[in-house]
Amino acid sequence: MNVRIPALALTAFLAACASGGDEAAAPADPAEAVANALTEIDSDGLLAKASVLAADSMRGRNTPSPEIEATAVWIAERMEAAGLEPGAADGGWIQRYTAPAFDPETAPNVVAVLEGSDSTLADEYVIYSAHMDHVGVREPRGESTDSVWNGADDNASGTVTLMEVAEAMASMPVEARPRRSMLFLWVSGEERGLLGSAAYARDPSVPLESMVANFNVDMVGRNWTDTIVAIGKEHSDLGATMNRVNDANPEIGMTAIDDIWPEENFYRRSDHFNFARRGVPVLFFFNGTHDDYHQASDEVAKLNTEKMARIGRLLLLLGVEVGNADERPAWNPASFEEFATAAPGRESAGG
Repeated sequence: MNVRIPALALTAFLAACASGGDEAAAPADPAEAVANALTEIDSDGLLAKASVLAADSMRGRNTPSPEIEATAVWIAERMEAAGLEPGAADGGWIQRYTAPAFDPETAPNVVAVLEGSDSTLADEYVIYSAHMDHVGVREPRGESTDSVWNGADDNASGTVTLMEVAEAMASMPVEARPRRSMLFLWVSGEERGLLGSAAYARDPSVPLESMVANFNVDMVGRNWTDTIVAIGKEHSDLGATMNRVNDANPEIGMTAIDDIWPEENFYRRSDHFNFARRGVPVLFFFNGTHDDYHQASDEVAKLNTEKMARIGRLLLLLGVEVGNADERPAWNPASFEEFATAAPGRESAGG
């Protein structure tokens, strides 16, 4: 369905609640539930979260480090408080993995699930992902004395935007939630070669075949105020779905445009690609680089959290659209042949 939010939905919803009396509560209206959830995503909440994640005390959230462990615990605690369920294979919130770069040490991914409202489609998953790590502490450059690379845009911005989306969806009445389940994944090790997402895609907590889409959020707090690039729109019908959600909801004030940097090959350069390789249709939400990219100057004060809130609302609407659709998203055949080299049944499948 196309989710268009009525301008006075929140007022109508509150009025309906106030007139409830002793009668049994009517089933939640899905459009009103979505409208209310959208109001839960706000600039103040994003700024508060980003200020925790990109503080100097987090020392740049390197992988592995005590700070990335603290980040994972903090996200898991917030998701538990919001009412999501733990989604790791062992029944907990955190998947552990290692990699040759730091073996025998291990690093965390955080996995949280919001169960779908349809008894059949709840066994299919829309995957939201963001990397929570950055590059840690490094030697100051130039005249700067700052050695902590806080990674506010890269990628505290995507991490906290995803947290807001998860909390907002969890606030919806159970019967009004998307029919499919939502799986929220915060990975570490992106800055060291997409390690955390590779580990999850190789050893997922839900069957690979049950993943219908991946929306990856990496650097969404800078540059244009009303535009975000959605890389990968041309490779599946998720592009048409994204355009439909945009057209139905102009009041969000955020347009997801096509990849304007194809020569940079960003499609292969963030965590979504580990899902695309395994046959999951993807979109990658990205505002592009800037002068503070991979610098100590990537600070919270430079984030546009009001923009991030509008991107979060757009991501929620997209998840609702895909989560409620009768049919799963479909690859364009040529793109599947090119990118999904490790999909089940492909000759080149591997780890």
